[in-house]
Amino acid sequence: MKTLRLDTHELGLDFNAALKLATTLAQQQLGDETMLLSWYDRERDLESPAGVSECHEGCATKGSWDYALNRGARLAVEFDSGRFFFCFL
Repeated sequence: MKTLRLDTHELGLDFNAALKLATTLAQQQLGDETMLLSWYDRERDLESPAGVSECHEGCATKGSWDYALNRGARLAVEFDSGRFFFCFL
């Protein structure tokens, strides 16, 4: 999976703004038919799909990242060293 790592601290993006930017980048890279497979929000400690990290306790890889990898994700957009990430098919 290709990963775009963005440093956006100075922009002050919240989750929704980061999602919008990530989706725009995914559409540019993968086409309009791209689909969001998973995401993670470190600030709120939330992920989608919910609960996929339960079996990853103590692992370096977040469950939402592993979930996307195992379902053929082609692009991940990571903000601010893991503050948010979004994985797309």
